[in-house]
Amino acid sequence: MVMPLFEKDEALAMNEQKLSVNEHLKTDSNYLRGTIEEGLDTSLTGSFSEGDQQLIKFHGFYQQDDRDQRNERKAQKLEPLYSFMLRARVAGGVCTPKQWLGVDKIAANLTSSNSIRLTTRQTFQYHGIPKRNLKTLIQDLDKEALDSIAACGDVNRNVMCNPNPVESKLHQQAFYWAKQLSDNYLPRTKAYAEIWLGDDKVAVSEGDEVEPVYGKTYLPRKFKMAVAVPPDNDVDVYTNDLGFIAVAEAGELIGFNMVAGGGMGSTHGEVATFPRLGDDFGFIKAKDCLKFAEAVLKVQRDWGNRSDRKQSRLKYTIVKHGFDAFKAEVEKRAGIKFEPKRDVVIGDRGDRYGWIKGVDDQWHLTLFIEGGRIKDLPGQPLQTGLREIALVHKGDFRMTSNQNIIIAGVAEVDKAQIEAIARRHGLMGRLISETRGHSIACVALPTCALAMAEAERYFPDFLTKVEALQEKHGFLDQGIVIRMTGCPNGCARPFAAEIGLVGKAPGRYNLYLGASFEGTRLNKLYRENIQEAEILAELDALFARYVSERETEETFGNFTVRVGVVKAVLDAARDFHG
Repeated sequence: MVMPLFEKDEALAMNEQKLSVNEHLKTDSNYLRGTIEEGLDTSLTGSFSEGDQQLIKFHGFYQQDDRDQRNERKAQKLEPLYSFMLRARVAGGVCTPKQWLGVDKIAANLTSSNSIRLTTRQTFQYHGIPKRNLKTLIQDLDKEALDSIAACGDVNRNVMCNPNPVESKLHQQAFYWAKQLSDNYLPRTKAYAEIWLGDDKVAVSEGDEVEPVYGKTYLPRKFKMAVAVPPDNDVDVYTNDLGFIAVAEAGELIGFNMVAGGGMGSTHGEVATFPRLGDDFGFIKAKDCLKFAEAVLKVQRDWGNRSDRKQSRLKYTIVKHGFDAFKAEVEKRAGIKFEPKRDVVIGDRGDRYGWIKGVDDQWHLTLFIEGGRIKDLPGQPLQTGLREIALVHKGDFRMTSNQNIIIAGVAEVDKAQIEAIARRHGLMGRLISETRGHSIACVALPTCALAMAEAERYFPDFLTKVEALQEKHGFLDQGIVIRMTGCPNGCARPFAAEIGLVGKAPGRYNLYLGASFEGTRLNKLYRENIQEAEILAELDALFARYVSERETEETFGNFTVRVGVVKAVLDAARDFHG
């Protein structure tokens, strides 16, 4: 029998030796306040205390330092050059042109990077924020009706949603539920408003239930949700803790196929950790979406591992307790049974580049942003271009899960003006191969503390070399999903890529092969700890085989499994390392 939330907390308190350090930090934080305010007032260091470095994640930002300058500063007996990465919460990636102008102004005035980065979770983040600018930055976001609460931390993070510029009505219906999922499962603590926005402090007594879903210990680990609109799978719905695949009849949303238990993170050399794709649970009516989401959150809250953070994601909870037991508990808490899942077709994970006309006769322009990094480059003043578009655009901006941006809702009469601005600033006109258009990378070095190798800075040049190999073998017109991360935490979802490259050390990567093009099967380790020359040599030989041995319309990932280059990963817990 599963105990109610607060009985569960009492049981945990009785077994303090079993809790991870982070669980103690959350319990003792006074609902995420900690000593963050005191740390902000300290000018002796650009850092926060070790405990507060965990708590600030719930407020949407991470402490980082410039690793390119670490050794030099250490030699000068200076502390690392600390700064902060802040991620915004933008459900479904939709914002107004006015909001974009505010976002752009903040980047210019309050960050050392003077750039905006589109993330793989369909929002934007800033890098290089000095501690002294944090409060001003968050207040400036608030003026644009934007925030960063729950963008990181052991809570439900930014909820993704397919931007679907073609079926605009269906997108609006799916987006509605993405927004509901985001708003309903925000932390209810007043700490964010008190610390950053200057709201009056609220007295919180020990017995107050200020977190009806999370409790004072929140979730055991981060939690990610996504809403997909078939046939598109741009949100990589199966890689999320909880996913909702839209089911429509006559163009109207009637419900979702629910999937749960996905997640990309793992640890090199630890076979007890592994990436996983979510399980299909069945069909639910749209009106029951929040009931099922809350049930899943609460089961994970109560059943999840709070002693070992490497085993604390929902995927491990489902593996430990078993699919049937987990499903039964979710149905019990939701008070509703799952129906058999409906037939839907999951297809392309890429974005549609260029102009697309929607059913509402509005036009939508998808712009390719290399690595998601928006800044003014020589010959490509991307940031200025988007700023100029925002000044005249009457629709909205939609960030995608592939780190690109859509200028959505453009009237026929405004198309020429928007396109002229885009072309003048290098946002259009570049020929993007199908492979480059399907591929993503994480930030990695120099700012990410977890990175073992390069990703964002190196990936464009690496793709150029892969494209040359594709051209050599005569299939450059066919896309391959390639993803690169600086570490195995998997922010760019590399384990769901046909070719996945995961950093192992500077200049060295693990090479994974065999995921499906559609994102319905994981890849598997093919070569470990190899450098660029070895990676390209392996791909050269595999591409030669692919061209000569492939079946009609067979994708590269499926080919590598069919001919036995790697075994199919059908059960991650059993097959990923085996």
